[in-house]
Amino acid sequence: MHDANFPYLSAILLCCVAGLLAIVFIPEGRQKLIKQVSAVFSGATLVLSVFLFFAYDRGAGGLQFVERLDWIPTLGIQYLNGVDGFSLPNILLTGIVFFTGVLTMWELENRVKEYFALYFLLVTGVFGLFMSMDLFFIFVWYDVSLFPMYLLIAVWGTTRKEYGAMKLTLYLLAGSALILPAIILLYATSGLNTFDLTALLRPGLFSPAEQKLVFILLYLGFGILAGVWPFHTWSPVGHVAAPHGVSMVHAGVLMKIGAFGVLRLAIMLCPEGWKYWAELMAVLAAVGIIYGALAGLRQTDLKYVIGYSSVSHMGVVGLGLSTVSAQGLDGAVFQMFAHGIMTALLFSSVGYIYDRTHTKLIAELGGLSRIMPVASGYFIVAALAGMGIPGLANFWGELVVFISAFKVYPIRGIVAVLALAVTALFMLRVVQKTFYGPPNERYAGLPDISFFQGIPRMILAAVLLFVGLYPSLIFNVVQTASVPFMNGLPR
Repeated sequence: MHDANFPYLSAILLCCVAGLLAIVFIPEGRQKLIKQVSAVFSGATLVLSVFLFFAYDRGAGGLQFVERLDWIPTLGIQYLNGVDGFSLPNILLTGIVFFTGVLTMWELENRVKEYFALYFLLVTGVFGLFMSMDLFFIFVWYDVSLFPMYLLIAVWGTTRKEYGAMKLTLYLLAGSALILPAIILLYATSGLNTFDLTALLRPGLFSPAEQKLVFILLYLGFGILAGVWPFHTWSPVGHVAAPHGVSMVHAGVLMKIGAFGVLRLAIMLCPEGWKYWAELMAVLAAVGIIYGALAGLRQTDLKYVIGYSSVSHMGVVGLGLSTVSAQGLDGAVFQMFAHGIMTALLFSSVGYIYDRTHTKLIAELGGLSRIMPVASGYFIVAALAGMGIPGLANFWGELVVFISAFKVYPIRGIVAVLALAVTALFMLRVVQKTFYGPPNERYAGLPDISFFQGIPRMILAAVLLFVGLYPSLIFNVVQTASVPFMNGLPR
């Protein structure tokens, strides 16, 4: 552990809270000022996230930029933050998606103040969870990141928004109800009177039976948010109902909280449970990959296509986590980052198209590449990344996961690769039907995306390309956590 010379992690949280308070005190009628303040504070979190990513000492590894403050000493609850190779890419991902999500919603006119206030509250919880090393605070940040979603979807959403908001909330609260008893069980059985994750990582602290029970509770609890089959049904509905900026955070970051929770708590605290339940994890991941691909092939709504694609791609993350190997962990965390950027770009691109055409139905679109070639180009780049095209970020996460899976589960690995071929098929189908072919005359006069409107899409596309060309940028960070963790496990 390496203490922080300056509280950079708290500064990220402070930017979110300060931005939220500033928005609250700005009069409702000052919509442009609210958007400008939102851009400034979200931009500040992005700058700090980028700084942390490159300031992290790869040679030293371990937990860095640690901040510790006793909060309730009698219960062993601390405000304890730190980052390692697993959390750092996710904090960078959150900073990128947060800022681009604010810019994507620049044209919002309805209840702007409330929207951005809830948006900042949501992202505060996300950042807090990725950086916290105290089990109590991890649970608190988890719930903080969920509650704003109901209002953001129910008020600003479309397409059965009340149903989508309620289903999402009920499913994720069910996950929370599994996580809390697991955390209490860890606290009670450790005998250490602490929620400090670094102390609870001590080898041999929990018996194999305790680890098996706690692991399955945490895996199912966080797995619901990660879109693990068959608990995924809230996800496509939520994607479709949410406003574009919220869909970006929902698919790009919130689902990663689920996978990260499985990694940070279930796998790291209960390695014996991980080994015991790995076969089940692999089966559910493989089914999720296949189901998401086949369901996506039948969709007629652009957002539903992306939603089921996310279920399939998050199955790749689950498959990597199930391999009980450093290589599998590397691929899973890389895929979390790459998928987050890719889906954020897809939803951001669909947002521009929907705002102009007022439809997400594939059959009502067509030939958009002739009408708005630049806006179409952003979607096509993201779709190519979703197909796993070499040179874009998603290729590397999928490649490493499948190499690892073939070594451990050859049959499931082959089936998963074939399912991703179906994913490429329905992405190609969407691109062909939406952007090529004869254009719809109703949209002939629509404007293409402007330079300013294109900025968030440019950032996301650039990240996909840059990380696709230099994957070691992410892998070198992740391996500072995955290799020591696997080397420390009992054989």
